Amino acid sequence: MPLDLNTEIKFVKGVGPRRAKSFETLGVSRLGDLLEYFPRSWNFLPEPVGIDQVYENQEVTVIGFIESCDFLRFRRPPVFEIRITDEKSSMRAIWFNGGYLVNQLHVGMRVALSGKISKYKHQLQLNNPKFRVLGEDDQEQIATFGGAVYPATADLSSNQIKKVIHNVCADLCVSKKEIFTKEFRDQRKLLVRQDAYRLIHLASDDEELEKAKRTLKYEELFLMQLGLAIRRSKTRSFSPSAIMKFNDTLDSHIRRRFPFMLTQDQDNAIAEIVADMREAHPMNRLLQGDVGSGKTVVAVYAALLAVANKTQVAIMAPTEILAEQHYLSITKYLEGSRVNCMLLKGGLTGKKRKEALEKIASSEIDIVIGTVALIQDDVVYNNLGLIVIDEQHKFGVDQRAKLRKGKLPHCLVMTATPIPRTLTMTAFGDLDVSIIKGSPPGRGKVTTRLVQPDDREKAFEFIRARLKAKKQAYFVYPRITNEDANSQKKAAVNEYKMLKDEVFPEFNVGLLHGQMPQAEKQAIMESFRSGDLDILVSTVVIEVGVDVPNATIMVIEAANHFGLAQLHQLRGRIGRGMSNSYCFLFGDTDNEVATERLKMMQRSNDGFAIAEFDLGLRGPGELFSTRQHGLPDLKIADIIKDYDLLNMARKDAFEMIKQDPNLSFPEHLNLRESLISKLGDKLGLTDIG
Repeated sequence: MPLDLNTEIKFVKGVGPRRAKSFETLGVSRLGDLLEYFPRSWNFLPEPVGIDQVYENQEVTVIGFIESCDFLRFRRPPVFEIRITDEKSSMRAIWFNGGYLVNQLHVGMRVALSGKISKYKHQLQLNNPKFRVLGEDDQEQIATFGGAVYPATADLSSNQIKKVIHNVCADLCVSKKEIFTKEFRDQRKLLVRQDAYRLIHLASDDEELEKAKRTLKYEELFLMQLGLAIRRSKTRSFSPSAIMKFNDTLDSHIRRRFPFMLTQDQDNAIAEIVADMREAHPMNRLLQGDVGSGKTVVAVYAALLAVANKTQVAIMAPTEILAEQHYLSITKYLEGSRVNCMLLKGGLTGKKRKEALEKIASSEIDIVIGTVALIQDDVVYNNLGLIVIDEQHKFGVDQRAKLRKGKLPHCLVMTATPIPRTLTMTAFGDLDVSIIKGSPPGRGKVTTRLVQPDDREKAFEFIRARLKAKKQAYFVYPRITNEDANSQKKAAVNEYKMLKDEVFPEFNVGLLHGQMPQAEKQAIMESFRSGDLDILVSTVVIEVGVDVPNATIMVIEAANHFGLAQLHQLRGRIGRGMSNSYCFLFGDTDNEVATERLKMMQRSNDGFAIAEFDLGLRGPGELFSTRQHGLPDLKIADIIKDYDLLNMARKDAFEMIKQDPNLSFPEHLNLRESLISKLGDKLGLTDIG
């Protein structure tokens, strides 16, 4: 039967139903998947030469029979040694720590060896060469000795995968329709698509391989960005949003609400938001701001612009503590105004909830603040003009869509987790982005110190002196309790008693964690805000939004168990007043990566620099799940290493959609087909055009 990209893998020569199941565990069920099952590495080995032709420092491949084997187990290090011979000469090959080869290589076997020739006691030899045991089909095995190396399984070796791909690669590549015009390819130095897919598997040298990799990486990034560009274009072409009227008088009225001058970054963000909200299509903007940079003020400005235009505002936070913090901050700014603000709590029931919902439905309430309580079915807005979503990555796509409830208000998404530029262009690629970097003036300096176990007492004495000076402190722990009595990991409940009774008995110590009743949590936070508590022992429930300017000390226990982004968020709870603040990272670890992360916290207070560093260490998956944003996994491109290609692909894709929003030009039809096939379901693009 003729083979094409949709042919099931089991119909390929050498596969069959049983081996097809092994391929399916690799995500390969059809030949199109096989063609895109890219190698993980490549070995370009020299053509075989006779043993009598080799010389020192030469990279060679030699073929011969094993005439002797010996494992010298008492050497330091142990050495496995063979001697191979061909028709004219013989030579030695050795593997340091090669005991694993005792049961693999035997006298009489025919082998191919590849490596660099060295000299030992006037004799030429190969050290730690790559090898292949050759069977009857010598030429085919030699041909697949070098080249591509594929991710394998216990049931399916790299060479078995390679053999199947080599058998069908040339025929399959012909089926790959070209998606770019010749002019487009030439300007960007891209290969013809068929050649790129052929060479990624069959390249004979590094130059061919690099051209193929560059072309396929660009194609993968371009298709992703094209999908994001279409998704943003579709959002903009929906039924119109409220056009917000704006003038200098309104600007002055709003600014009078803030008892301070705004920073340049805040002014720039506000200008971008105002420009968006004056358009007929919905704003879809991400506001990035490092901890303590003043994002809330920008959000309040946007909210007041919407209220001035007789529309309602919904502000959604991930936790009730943060929702209440927003409510307190915003009502403070609105004191004496006619703007009505409500905190809609999840625990509100009965008559009180009914009254609250009636006020929202009748537009009596201008600004509603809450958590996921805002998206319950019985919450109906009369004229919702703006949604503000704080810490957007903590909400799923469905939750965000549900808040819009079919209407199209403007949408401002905020995050205090600085997002590396690569993730801004991928996970948040369909949003416009505003960035606030600088902190408001008058903030104290934050000093971070990594504290070794031997220096704990010194740190406690320093903290005691600050507490005596009427400053407050957070002690943060990674868990609530230790169920295992023998566990060495510290937990908030266990350590609270120790800190209260033994270390700081002269001070008032409180405990806060997520399993407490909401009313108790609010009471504890209010006691800390008012200064009745000197020390707050807590879990990461205080990670976002808690604002107590007099808290100038933070101790993070088991700091090596936190991610860098979370450590930076926690540290952002201090340094919010005029006094200098101090963050102590208590961690005891021999892990080099964990130590490097803690040292980075000590070196830098720049959340964006920290985020880039963390992304380089851990990759994007742990920081922001791309699946949450509907993005595909990348098979060959790397958004960190291939940033320049990503940047170029993004500019090209967005420009193309600007010129041809539905990819309906004749030269874009193959591209449109490829995009829908690859990303249509994931990005909701099946209806383009």
